[in-house]
Amino acid sequence: MQILKHLRRKKGIRQKDLAIEIGVSLRTIQLYEKKGANIPIKNLNKIAAYFETTVGELYLQEINEEREPYLKKEVFTHKGTVIRHLPNGKVLVSAHLVLLANQNAFLEKFREDAVVSEFIRIEFLLDFAKESHYMAFEISGNAMDDGTSNAIPGGALVLCRRVMENELKASPQKFLDTAFMVVTKDRILCKWITDFSEETQALLCHNLNPSPEFKDFEMRLSEVLGLFQVVRKQF
Repeated sequence: MQILKHLRRKKGIRQKDLAIEIGVSLRTIQLYEKKGANIPIKNLNKIAAYFETTVGELYLQEINEEREPYLKKEVFTHKGTVIRHLPNGKVLVSAHLVLLANQNAFLEKFREDAVVSEFIRIEFLLDFAKESHYMAFEISGNAMDDGTSNAIPGGALVLCRRVMENELKASPQKFLDTAFMVVTKDRILCKWITDFSEETQALLCHNLNPSPEFKDFEMRLSEVLGLFQVVRKQF
């Protein structure tokens, strides 16, 4: 990302100092400053925060620096979600982040069907995003940590798309064997959904961690206030 070099030089910051701030090696910063660099969204968020801008603005400045045509596409907004289509074909999703410290406030707002406008926002870069309601959550505990590529350990941040009850009932197979944030009246759980029973109207919730204390259980849809399918995670 060549704009990174421009911003760094404008502020008189050495590559070594920026590397320390972001928590990466000097070599990594040198790679990030090249055109077309693939920068993980976690570090993009850190870089944007350091230069007091957003990930979206970084990409738009990159396009302007290269003097490439920028065709402005319609921005989708819904319940605090903002989705922007970038010129490079990527999609930038900006959503409110529910940290562990403000889960109770989120649950209260969610029960009232209110937008959590006072929560901080976080941006994720995706190849594709449905126009829908997205939220990001901080993960608690290690019930979903099995050490595999599917693992979602405690402290991770996940971007999720809300799946409405009618979507699930219409095509349950589309949503099985994936991770969800399950919002109930008094808690938020991260679980792997392995089955949906039409007869009992219940979800089978699985913990990836094989330790004996993490047991599978059923949860009836009547207990669920909201289902959010995990579409991206960062550590």
